[in-house]
Amino acid sequence: MEQNNTLYTLIIFSENIAGLLNAVTSVFTRRQINIESLNVSASSIQGLHRYTITCFSDECTMKKVTKQIEKKIGVVRASYFVSSEIYIQEVALFKLSTPKMLEHGEISKTIRIHSGKIVEVNPIYSIVTIDGMTDEILSLYENLTQWDCILQFVRSGAIAITKNRRELLDEYLAEREKKFNENEGRC
Repeated sequence: MEQNNTLYTLIIFSENIAGLLNAVTSVFTRRQINIESLNVSASSIQGLHRYTITCFSDECTMKKVTKQIEKKIGVVRASYFVSSEIYIQEVALFKLSTPKMLEHGEISKTIRIHSGKIVEVNPIYSIVTIDGMTDEILSLYENLTQWDCILQFVRSGAIAITKNRRELLDEYLAEREKKFNENEGRC
């Protein structure tokens, strides 16, 4: 398969139906597209969930994937974006060795330089949190590895919002409601 290098972010709104996540991810599997990150949560619209999926691909394939996902029962809307059209963040947690942090003062300085926050300290470990772009989080990770102080590390999937002034889903739902009401009046 040809190596693609554009990172796309899909934002999908759906009803909360068991098995729908599997149906959505199977679209990627069939096309042999690796999902880089996946985040699912309740959306700002009651009764709808929001999926944020990132993957590397080309635009033609993304159009096809988006159309296939929108055909799934329970999916309300699916859209894809490139990085310039959205704002993305991730969150990461680090569990660091407190004795090593005390031994190397540079560790705390590195955490502050990367805008990390120490949220818990005990004699065995310290918890650090950071939010930001993937590269920023990985930069802190790489800097901390030189002191061999990382006991655990975890990153969330990407979360994203569009840079548009309006939420396109609101307009879509309003239009859908209008068409439904027009069809009801014809009976």
